[in-house]
Amino acid sequence: MRPVTSWLFLSPLPSFVLAALTVAPLAHAGADVPTDVPSGEPPAPLAFADFSWLPGNAGASERPLSHGPFTGEFRLDTAYHYSFNRPQDDTLAGSSEVFRHGEVQVTQLGIGGDFLYKNVMGRLMTQFGMYSQTTPRNDASPSRGQWSLDNAYRYISEAYGGYHFDALKGINLQAGIFMSYIGLWSYYNADNWTYQPSYVSSNTPWFFNGVRAQIFVSDTLKIEPWLVNGWQSYGRFNEGYGVGGQLLWRPTGWLSVVGNQYYGTDTLGTPGRKRVHTDDSVMVKYLDTPNGFLRKAAVSLTLDAGCEFGGGVNCGSQYFLGFMAYHRMWFHQDRLALTVGGGAITNPGRYLVLLPPINGATAASGTPYFTASPGDRYRAWDFQVAADVIPQPFLTFRVEFNHRAANVPYFSGPGGVTPPGGNQGAPGSLVDGWSPDLVKTENRLTAALMVKL
Repeated sequence: MRPVTSWLFLSPLPSFVLAALTVAPLAHAGADVPTDVPSGEPPAPLAFADFSWLPGNAGASERPLSHGPFTGEFRLDTAYHYSFNRPQDDTLAGSSEVFRHGEVQVTQLGIGGDFLYKNVMGRLMTQFGMYSQTTPRNDASPSRGQWSLDNAYRYISEAYGGYHFDALKGINLQAGIFMSYIGLWSYYNADNWTYQPSYVSSNTPWFFNGVRAQIFVSDTLKIEPWLVNGWQSYGRFNEGYGVGGQLLWRPTGWLSVVGNQYYGTDTLGTPGRKRVHTDDSVMVKYLDTPNGFLRKAAVSLTLDAGCEFGGGVNCGSQYFLGFMAYHRMWFHQDRLALTVGGGAITNPGRYLVLLPPINGATAASGTPYFTASPGDRYRAWDFQVAADVIPQPFLTFRVEFNHRAANVPYFSGPGGVTPPGGNQGAPGSLVDGWSPDLVKTENRLTAALMVKL
């Protein structure tokens, strides 16, 4: 039986979750048309075909934790990472998903779900494990003013409420913390084709704190404007707000195009500096053979560009350019998958480069060991190979190899990034007689077990 229009409360999902949650169950994997839509009732917008092949997809159409107006969700992401640099402090740098070497760690434990009753909606997803510590440290906005916003929000990845209006194909107005999906990959690793996203995705926002409207113009088009506090920030960096939006177009079951645009003032203490950014992706499923051993094959391409201007910089010297491209194949009734891909960025001024956690450095503290000043050069590229075993749509075993490189020392080397005896002085500060061991390359193996119900 089709659930009560559950698409009403979906996240920004470049509707990658739309297809998964809207109709349950879908036809066999690879089918383009749901089989259980009641006669005469059209499918929800952007869910007229099976889009479970898309990156950023939230998983199986079956929702075992659903009851009445509540659709529950449980996620557990446990991973083991091995860096061939073997840092002595087991601390890895330069990733928003991978943090420790040679240990089994819980990256994310999330419990929550979606509520919908008489057009009133809400979503909550908790955030325990490594993400509760590592995600807030990348936001400098809590250092402006009081109330420790990083502590207030660190155990929440999504929390918003809203209302659905029966206009056009549906309009949702929502306020709170919601996923951004800039950079195409999901904040939740189980939703993605790889565990480690390329730089374009890893260095751009996972979430926004603000207000959005989801306007479903037609069955194939969604327009989503945003008014937010800032670029992946709990508060404002200055007096201004961030504005932007997403446009998602899905004309057929084998093609999806999504564009995200942003404008804000996101340099702490420099209100005259403006940021613009465009993030655009195209995804194509070029093979679909339900009865073959090779069931499906798809490719994705993401292009990003942006810059900062004013406050002593201009777009000629402080900019961001990057791309990432991936190819994925599904085998044996979608129980096996293989993904190959990677990308590259250049970011003079390093305003989107993740700061290595040297001596406890955070985005607010900075560190003289790795500066982010106008003119500081940063170029990097990476390559990933990921193999998945998926015995059920709710469980993924993943083994992945990553090669990452930069033009400057950036990744944790054998000496690590922690002073002897632990962090000393203010976060990120100089320590007499010591310097971090940063290197230009990193090769890493990952083994992950990811549950999503």
